[in-house]
Amino acid sequence: MNTEKLVNLAVSDTGFIFDPTTGQTYNTNALGMEIIRLLKKNCDPPQIIEKLLEQYAVSANELELDVMDYIRNLKNFHLLS
Repeated sequence: MNTEKLVNLAVSDTGFIFDPTTGQTYNTNALGMEIIRLLKKNCDPPQIIEKLLEQYAVSANELELDVMDYIRNLKNFHLLS
């Protein structure tokens, strides 16, 4: 997974995301911010899920669906390849 574009994103504490390359802005929630942070550290989806299970009271299946859906959205927005 190529996370090069994520490295340049500016993510505020409130979930506002700015892509300085394109000028596009996005909004995300706390889980999305954490996923982006872990992707920037080159964590793969299984590692992300493992780390998030330690922080959130949710089933592994539900979290896996949410993480994979979020990653698909990042790919759809061309922020991840």
